[in-house]
Amino acid sequence: MTQTLKTKVLIIGAGTGGYVAGIRCGQLGLDTVLVDGGDGLGGTCLNVGCIPSKAIIHAAGKYETVLKAAGDGTLGITASAPAIDLSKTVAWKDGIVRKLNAGVAALLKKAKVKVIKGWAEFTDAKTCRVETADGPILITAEHVILATGSEPVELPFLPFGGDVISSTEALSLPDVPKKLVVVGGGYIGLELGIAFRKLGAEVAIVEMADRLLPLYDKALTDPVQKWLEKHGVELFLGARAGGFGDGKLNVTDKDGNPMQLDADKVLVTVGRRPRTQGWGLETMGVAMDGPFVKIDNRCATSMKNVWAVGDLTGEPMLAHKGSAQGEVVAEIIAGHDRVFDPVTIAAVCFTEPEIVSAGLGPQDVEGRDDVIQSVFPFAAIGRALAIEAGEDGGFVRVIASKADHRILGIQAVGQHVSEMSNSFAQMLEMGAVLEDVAGTIHVHPTLGEAFHEASLRALGHAIHI
Repeated sequence: MTQTLKTKVLIIGAGTGGYVAGIRCGQLGLDTVLVDGGDGLGGTCLNVGCIPSKAIIHAAGKYETVLKAAGDGTLGITASAPAIDLSKTVAWKDGIVRKLNAGVAALLKKAKVKVIKGWAEFTDAKTCRVETADGPILITAEHVILATGSEPVELPFLPFGGDVISSTEALSLPDVPKKLVVVGGGYIGLELGIAFRKLGAEVAIVEMADRLLPLYDKALTDPVQKWLEKHGVELFLGARAGGFGDGKLNVTDKDGNPMQLDADKVLVTVGRRPRTQGWGLETMGVAMDGPFVKIDNRCATSMKNVWAVGDLTGEPMLAHKGSAQGEVVAEIIAGHDRVFDPVTIAAVCFTEPEIVSAGLGPQDVEGRDDVIQSVFPFAAIGRALAIEAGEDGGFVRVIASKADHRILGIQAVGQHVSEMSNSFAQMLEMGAVLEDVAGTIHVHPTLGEAFHEASLRALGHAIHI
């Protein structure tokens, strides 16, 4: 027998956009139902994306550190050659995911959000049927928040299965592959490719563009490419992947020559697409913007009281964007006057070294004579040298208006620069000028001093260069 529910707010998808919207709705006293039919509470990011990938990256870094200490040693430290049992590493990673899952569940319970596990399918804009383990539930709502997220893009000639894997399977491999070929030189492929290289895999990267991370400027990506080349990662740029069979991936190089690469696993990371199929989006009457659901600055769709957040709504497809949108929508439903109009949404690549970008980059101001660009290298920062983070070509760059010194963009490449991303975003969101950064006493010794010095340099009086 079909159970029926009526609710003020119905949220589809329990990722960072959906569960944050649910918690905020609950805090605001809104009767809320959250349907989780995907990867689990926390969605892609918590279960098979951001969090588990950073755990594997961290473990790979630990392994590399011990490996450096073997043989001749490093920094006066010597150790025996390490071994890796990837199944135990994966089990540790899974433990982190379970802990965070439980945390999200507890927060939703505290906010009095009803969570239903099952796959939802809409019959109209405000009604959906959810197939659960205990039978079907028919839910009608006054407001619907769509937060279905995204999924890996599958190439027709390299379908997922067997030894052709997506990032999801890569994060749960029982053993380190001897030979790994990564198809796609974007941030997901590079993060995982670098991690597996540190763990001892032979890694090759096949990228259609003529350079890696093509969405970032070359100065930011050069230190990453140098790390890859130094550590024996084969790069096939301007190349196209083909079919895979008998342990060999067909590739056409930049000159049009066919070749084959040996591979135990082929990791396909050519992008992600919004999850729009299989849950009845076509019955809801919402306008589309290409493959994405079209929204306005309130995250409202073209259908009254139907909202959309996160990857479903377009680029940048970042977890923190979805969370921020989820909060905005919850508050709008509760009667608050809110819009989603951030000055910037900072992005981080957890490569080796890491990359941060917030606001305008050099490509956005190319040819303009009304801006100042200033770069300060980590090689001149004491803290960077003391933690072996000053010799990889890393730097902080500031872009500002000549007229009023308003900061327009901030980028950095280097070890641990991800931890500076919030400071960058904050300065841009507050409308800071160069003098604001220059006049802030930065703690010594820290990597953040490079941001200070870059701003001073833009004003014409850097101290340490």
